[in-house]
Amino acid sequence: MTETSHDTHRPAARIAGRTARRQAEAPRDWRRAMSDHVAYALLVYTGLQIFMTVKALNEGGSGLLPYAALVILVAGIIPACRWFEKRWSDLSDAQAIDPAHAAAFRRDASALWLLAIGLPVALTILIKAAFALF
Repeated sequence: MTETSHDTHRPAARIAGRTARRQAEAPRDWRRAMSDHVAYALLVYTGLQIFMTVKALNEGGSGLLPYAALVILVAGIIPACRWFEKRWSDLSDAQAIDPAHAAAFRRDASALWLLAIGLPVALTILIKAAFALF
């Protein structure tokens, strides 16, 4: 049995093979990649806010405060995410596939994810500390 026909029986190997071929055929478009990161980071950020921050606020009080805080915090992250996306969407077609941008892309993607995960965690810690003091 050849390697190719053997791989057709293993879905993960087929997917990995397709991904490798796709990457070899077309360079990565930094604009689209950052847009994807921003979209996923917003989902993660919102999920963390819902499950961590709102839970911490509900433990300390009731009413509409937790939900108002959630709306304000989600609205507050959008300008930061838009800044990351705009920074990369302004690239020309040639710049968008230039491998020289890989290090800057990794730096910005890391900062975006640190913000998306770090803010809800830090805010939850601050809320719990404030409720413990008062």
